[in-house]
Amino acid sequence: MTNTPHIAPNGAEIAETILLPGDPLRAKFIADTYLENVVQFNTVRNMFGYTGDFKGQRISVMGTGMGIPSASLYTHELIHTFGVKRLIRIGTCGGLSEGVDLFDIVVAASASTDSNFLHHYKLPGTYAPTASWSLLSAVAQEADRQGLTLNVGNVLSSDVFYRADASDAKKWADMGVLAVEMESAGIYAVAAAAGVEALAVFTVSDHLFKGTETSAEERQTAFTAMMELVLPVAAAA
Repeated sequence: MTNTPHIAPNGAEIAETILLPGDPLRAKFIADTYLENVVQFNTVRNMFGYTGDFKGQRISVMGTGMGIPSASLYTHELIHTFGVKRLIRIGTCGGLSEGVDLFDIVVAASASTDSNFLHHYKLPGTYAPTASWSLLSAVAQEADRQGLTLNVGNVLSSDVFYRADASDAKKWADMGVLAVEMESAGIYAVAAAAGVEALAVFTVSDHLFKGTETSAEERQTAFTAMMELVLPVAAAA
């Protein structure tokens, strides 16, 4: 196993299934809280990555940073240099749809975007980044087992956090987009181009139109519930 300019495991294992929070400290929290026999495989740029056991299965977790450029860079290297086959983005999102509320779980069946990232593939049309059905269906089945309700649909992967024209968000909501985040479209596209699986699962941390938001403590509790949904899927993949 070699190193890249951004990931340097120096021989430490990276599992074929990886969880991808944006925040590297959240990756550390997941490793410390849920995994056993943990080995840290990356510290480059403080983008922490870990591999450990969950119910006897090796799983990795690594931060990606914020935005499609950062997330797609790490995704590309994880797939093409380190052999990752299944990538599950986990994080928070801002609600757009009236049908979602704080603490709801949103699963991105697809990811629209205002980013220019997809243009580098030079496709003769508009590409629709889409989740892997095998991972999406597995999460849906696990939610049924746990008695959880999922909101499954389209999300917006936006390049812009502080938007000059606030009315843009309403236009996406009017098209049925459930929520906004900043990475999934890039992860889905990189995974699709490589023929591997990807899924993104979120907890709603605020709502752009309802004016509601969670506290840091509430976000941690909601994130824990989402992790307990996703981890059995990652272990069974």
